[in-house]
Amino acid sequence: MTQHANNTAIKTKPAKTKLPPLYKVLLLNDDYTPMEFVVDCITQFFNKSREQATKIMLQVHTEGVGVCGLYPQDIAETKMHQVQQAAKQAQHPLQCTIEPV
Repeated sequence: MTQHANNTAIKTKPAKTKLPPLYKVLLLNDDYTPMEFVVDCITQFFNKSREQATKIMLQVHTEGVGVCGLYPQDIAETKMHQVQQAAKQAQHPLQCTIEPV
């Protein structure tokens, strides 16, 4: 509530916080990156259990793409870059991208 000069109280609504738009972090299938490396990336960068990571890896393998998580844009971009850097260091062609939900 706010007080005005004439001492009348006016109820004010708290401002609604708008959530940032979410982005999907996607892994793309290739014929060269070992499945174990993909599982390791998913557990390391997306905090998934080994079982969850294996399911996502199999989705990538069978459907060509898998969703690792939904995040605000800056976090999604960071995770994408982490995966890309790890793949590059390990000399694997694994591709990671983001797209709006």
